[in-house]
Amino acid sequence: MKTGILMEGGAMRGLFTCGVIDVLLENKIEFDGGAGISAGAVFGSNYKSRQPGRALRYNKKYASDPRYCSLRSLLKTGNLYGVDFCYHELPDVLDPFDREAFAQNPMEFYVGATDLRTGKIVYHKCADGGARDIEWLQASASMPLVSRPVSIGKYTLLDGGIVEPVPLHFMERIGYDRNVVILTQPKSYIKKKNKAMPMLRVVLRDYPAAVKALDIRHKRYNRLISEIAAQEKAGQLFVIRPPKSLGIRRTETDPKELERVYRIGRAAANERLSELKAFLETES
Repeated sequence: MKTGILMEGGAMRGLFTCGVIDVLLENKIEFDGGAGISAGAVFGSNYKSRQPGRALRYNKKYASDPRYCSLRSLLKTGNLYGVDFCYHELPDVLDPFDREAFAQNPMEFYVGATDLRTGKIVYHKCADGGARDIEWLQASASMPLVSRPVSIGKYTLLDGGIVEPVPLHFMERIGYDRNVVILTQPKSYIKKKNKAMPMLRVVLRDYPAAVKALDIRHKRYNRLISEIAAQEKAGQLFVIRPPKSLGIRRTETDPKELERVYRIGRAAANERLSELKAFLETES
């Protein structure tokens, strides 16, 4: 039996995920592997580096910093979230990412990003938290329209959530059969078609496969969430999700709002902690 923790994205809804994983880390719950998409990858990487509190701390301190996220950055660089600040200065200097702990932890960690040329998701196994891994984290979290595509090797990449918002199928394919899923939307949520499709068709006109993937994204999302709910009901998955809509903006900068959503995540994890432990201890 291989245990995995799977983390959905959702921009600043990801502070809910931070609250959940911090409780799990504090209770020394370990997994054989983890996988994240978009914010779920960026914030979730702190599970492998064993740094509870880090994602909340730097978001509260720097979310309103124009170097972190701003219209100025978008107009100047094509990226709403400043690449140099978010993926270099912040993890290297201001709030260091513990690369040594990340590399030494035997837990596998995967990050998914969408290949614009094929319209398919590609997964990268992070090795040491170094420059290449950080590039993949950036690619996974690069939202369409407000991010420039990230080129890594033969791939041209954007947000992994375009194709697979929760890395369930991937983790199952590579042998993870006892999985915990952290979602950032409540059970009642149904995704609707993206209203920005006309603009996306223009901006991504050189990538017809990606445009097609974006056009049916809502259908894929709703189908996958239904599958997760079915597996949850059958006892095959353990799911932690918000009790209701988190009501937070995707680019929220108010520290009080970030703390609020984080606390909801902590409460959800604490409420189900004994159930979670029992699930992980049960043979598949």
